This record gives sequence, structure tokens and C-alpha cells, in this order.
Amino acid sequence: MNNPFLEEYKRRNLRACQLKQLSILEEIDSICKQHDIPYWLDGGTLLGAVRHQGFIPWDDDIDIAMRAEDLQRFVRIAPGELNKNLFLQTKESDPAHKEPIIKVRDLNSLYIENGDDFNATYQKGLFVDIFPFIDYPDIPRAWVRFLTRSISVSYSILGKAHYYSFRAFAEFFWFGFKYIACQSIWHMISFCRPKKTFISNIPINNGYGIMHRKDSLFPLNEITFEGKTFPAPHNPDLYLKDLYANYMNIPPEEKRKIHAVYIHPELIKS
Repeated sequence: MNNPFLEEYKRRNLRACQLKQLSILEEIDSICKQHDIPYWLDGGTLLGAVRHQGFIPWDDDIDIAMRAEDLQRFVRIAPGELNKNLFLQTKESDPAHKEPIIKVRDLNSLYIENGDDFNATYQKGLFVDIFPFIDYPDIPRAWVRFLTRSISVSYSILGKAHYYSFRAFAEFFWFGFKYIACQSIWHMISFCRPKKTFISNIPINNGYGIMHRKDSLFPLNEITFEGKTFPAPHNPDLYLKDLYANYMNIPPEEKRKIHAVYIHPELIKS
């Protein structure tokens, strides 16, 4: 049921949310530049940079990506260099956090998404998502779509809260088998096939089976986002077509939704 007061509250706080997320991105950018860690704007953030020169007007998150090996370096370095109000959220630093996405969270805020669990103790502040990218084997896109979707959906279902029922029991075994089987096939193909042409998010995060040509991503370029310059794919047009096809088309108004269920950009006034 839609609550017009809550929707208006989110609209009024959206810009403050975006600006705080932009400040997190600037902090990440500073660390990456200092330690020569390549990254780039990804997803809706790159789309916003190209189409709106900043945030998509109704968007309330920031997405960036790094090669998996560069992200490992960032995870080692960042905790010692982030401002004290920022927190690098991983499965190790925040064990209650189950998502396979590393986030830099602002502790002085609250951001609630669909599926968030208030009984869980993981941090729930505003964030920037950091996606790990890996080289993909040179195989047909249809194979990639089937395998990555199967892995992603199975992982998601296995990771959600389950209650005692026959359906939960059946799901556990069916999706557990499917996850292990598809992961095994993926690893075997990745070992046997060359990986010269394509790159993308790790299969767990790649439910749509997206693949980017490496020459559309590297060498990295620069793009303006909210009046500031950040790294971007070499060919943003081709990269965004992989993600969204006709990405310059503005969606109808009823689909311009803020992702969050609730946003509180600042808990304690600084």
C-alpha cells in the first residue's frame, strides 16, 4: 500500500542522500588515485553521467566497478584510510552482511531497502556499491546468460530467510544442486576456454548475463558526474547498450522510482 507522506519524505531527502553518496565516491576516488587502483563508474551511475551529467533524478545509489584483483587491494588499504564516519562493508568486516557486494557505508545515516532485516545487525547507512569484475570465457552469450542467471538466482534464494515448510525444504535441495552444478560448469569452462575478449561482474551478481567487450572498457576514459571528473569505460555508449539497450530513452513517470523504502541522510547533525 502506497503511503503518500512517506513518498514525499523520500523525495524531499533524495538530494541530500545523493550528495552524501557523492562525498563517499570522492573519498573512494582519492584512495584509488593515491594507490593507483583502477575503477570506473558502472550501472545507473554511468547512465546518469551520460544522460543527465549527474545522478538520474530519481536514483538514490552509486555503482562503481573494479577488477577483482584491484578490489582485493582496495579492501586491504581502504579501512586504514577512510574517514572515521565511513565503513568498508565486507563479509569479514560485517559478518551479518550476506550480499556478495562490497560497500562503503556512511555510518551517520540510515538507508532501508526492500529485503533489509531489522533483526540483523549489519550496517545500514548510505553506501556506494563496488562490483568485482572478472574475465569471462569466450563462449556464446546464451551459455553465459543461462549459467550466470542460474548461479545468481540460486545464490539469492539460498541466502534469503527460510521458514519451515515443504517448499523451503524443496528449494534448499533444488537450488543447492543447481548452484553447485552451474558453478562447477562455469569453473570448468573458465579453465578450458580462452578469456581474451569479454569481462563482466562475477556470476553471483550477474543475473542478466551481461558481457562487456574489454575494448569497450579499457583503456579507461573520464566522464563528468555532478560537475566532477571520474573514471569511466573507454566507450560508454557500447558499455551502456550492453546494460540497457536503448539507454537514452527516459522511462515513463510511473517507473521513476526511488529504490529505498526509507532514507535518513544524517542521524546526528554535524
